[in-house]
Amino acid sequence: MTFPRRAVLAAAFLSLAAPAFAQDWKAKYPEIVYATVPAENASGVTERFGPWMEYLSKELGVKVTLRIAADYAAVIEGQRAGTIHIGDYGPSSYVRAHTVSNGGVEAFATMRASDGSTGYFAVAYAKKEAAGTKLEDFKGKNLCLVDPNSTSGNNVPLFSMNKMNIDPAKFFAKVTNAGSHENAVMAVQQGTCDLAFNWWNSEDDSNLSRMANKGMVKKDDFKIVFRSEKIPGSPYAVLTSLPADLKAAITKAFMDAPTKAPEAFKRLSDGKSPGFAAVKHSDYKVTEDLQKFVDSLRKKGS
Repeated sequence: MTFPRRAVLAAAFLSLAAPAFAQDWKAKYPEIVYATVPAENASGVTERFGPWMEYLSKELGVKVTLRIAADYAAVIEGQRAGTIHIGDYGPSSYVRAHTVSNGGVEAFATMRASDGSTGYFAVAYAKKEAAGTKLEDFKGKNLCLVDPNSTSGNNVPLFSMNKMNIDPAKFFAKVTNAGSHENAVMAVQQGTCDLAFNWWNSEDDSNLSRMANKGMVKKDDFKIVFRSEKIPGSPYAVLTSLPADLKAAITKAFMDAPTKAPEAFKRLSDGKSPGFAAVKHSDYKVTEDLQKFVDSLRKKGS
């Protein structure tokens, strides 16, 4: 069988052009910016993310730069402006980013818990010797939240307390935003706050256990006096406008990390996760409902 010369030439052109098309995004995106909000001090963030940035840079074939944001609002604004390509979010801050960018960001992965499941909890810590075993016992005390856009440190606590008919402004003597999960725990340690909300996966995988492993606090000095219902896993999100092959490459790099870069992934996950799970925006419908509730509270307060 013979083929027309024109068809043969066209096929040859396509076979040569395909690899070039696949590399087009590297010319447009010679640097990928990855942003995270620190839950720990600056040195801890650098130690955790340094090897992860090296791995992603190697896998993607372009430089991946870490941007340590001051708060979730900075990551949201950076993605809305298109200057942050990969955002490391909590569920509420991701939904906020998706909303304000009119769908300009999309979730693609979440880190699995130690048992392979996805999702986590909001807990409230108090000093072990403090009087009271449940949140309701701390009326008239000082409460520390984390960041206004934090899911486990602000939004789920407010939503949960509303279900319990607790108005924080009236129930507690003082309510403070600590700024980070570590700061909230330290405020309880130092007595500035009697109660602080934080994220928690399991007894050996939480912000408190990480702080204890670094010698910052003693885990046995604290007790949990509240635990929420399960929250959808914290998502990683990319700009929707990125080329499809770049988004696919980023997703593949995440999913391959436990086997291709076990030490970097272990550092990132504190050795508490078997890997990532794929997610999509619709997985965060419950968080959208939560966000609407929080927004309604802010409107009442304005």
